[in-house]
Amino acid sequence: MHALTFSRFGGPDVLEWTDLPDPRPAPGVAVVRTQAIGLNFADIYRRQGRYHLAGSPPWIAGYEAAGEIVALDPRDAGGAFAVGQRVAFADSAFANAEQVAVPLDRLIVLPDDIDADTAAALLLQGLTAQFLLEDSHAVQAGETLLVHAGGGGVGQLLVQLATAKGAQVIALASSEDKRRSALAAGARDALASGDGWVARVRAVAPEGVDVVYDSIGRTLGDSLALARIGGTVVFYGMAAGDPDPVDPRVLMDRSLTLVGGDLWNVLTTAQVRQQRADRLFAAVRAGHLRVAVAARVPLRDGAQAHAILEGRGSAGKVLLIP
Repeated sequence: MHALTFSRFGGPDVLEWTDLPDPRPAPGVAVVRTQAIGLNFADIYRRQGRYHLAGSPPWIAGYEAAGEIVALDPRDAGGAFAVGQRVAFADSAFANAEQVAVPLDRLIVLPDDIDADTAAALLLQGLTAQFLLEDSHAVQAGETLLVHAGGGGVGQLLVQLATAKGAQVIALASSEDKRRSALAAGARDALASGDGWVARVRAVAPEGVDVVYDSIGRTLGDSLALARIGGTVVFYGMAAGDPDPVDPRVLMDRSLTLVGGDLWNVLTTAQVRQQRADRLFAAVRAGHLRVAVAARVPLRDGAQAHAILEGRGSAGKVLLIP
């Protein structure tokens, strides 16, 4: 099989199209032939040497893909999975390859009406958005939310799911295209995230907002200032770098809640993965959730896909196609 690999850290040019041995099944581990692979910023950070990696060089990045099972260990025959079954996964390593060995408890069964592109574009970011809106803070109808990066992959899903719950969303986005995408997803307002963004938010929410979803990091102090008295800030990413330390007195003086969000703290069993994924599929089926694919790039041309995502110009998911 072939895989998109890198043996040193750097820009997209370090990526190579490498011939590697086919993975083999083992007890509790299936081999999945990938049909669509989700590219995420974590993969950019891995290539740059800023994020954890599994294995040794040549490294294979990627944790999210959809496809079909092509091999099972004989001891798993007759169980919950079968050769030829359509599946996806959102948290198993080495996804940037034509074939991937995936633990059975990480596999998510795909219904007939969810294609590989939709699954690969939806699962990791959709499960994240779902978790942020239900576990980090249980969004209620009538609340006003501020969503940083509201035109990106997670951002658009956050906007759609929050709007379906009856919340009003103010989205921040870096480009006109992304702001249009946020509005199309249901945002009440879509504002530019560059210089002066705090004043722009104040103009449409003079008393502050109920909840801020901050994936930027360096903006955390301003996010806390924009939360109303008794409001909440959900911190779940550092796209622009680490935030400055927060003085606990800021939280005390205005009765604020600051909560961190990490999906892996709730995806603890195969049953939970499947149940949460099924609810996302149901939202797609009902028309409450639209998955935006910004680009489909051949896996062997992965450097092009990395450049698209790293340039932050894409409004939606970038997929790698084996």
